[in-house]
Amino acid sequence: MSDSIDQQVEDAAGSGDLDALRRLAAAGSSDAEDVLVELAGERGDLDELRRLADGGNTDAADVLEELAEE
Repeated sequence: MSDSIDQQVEDAAGSGDLDALRRLAAAGSSDAEDVLVELAGERGDLDELRRLADGGNTDAADVLEELAEE
């Protein structure tokens, strides 16, 4: 992944810019997708986690399962 993409992910993560992270993830950034899962898990954002899990993200599915068990 290019340094530019890495920097964009870092900037978006730092500012909590979910739209930018979604765009980067859709463009193939696994780092952006990882950050989305982490932020959604921290916020308890089940809709975002479901969207990611429905797209095949197993980490999001795992977080959903953990939240369901709480």
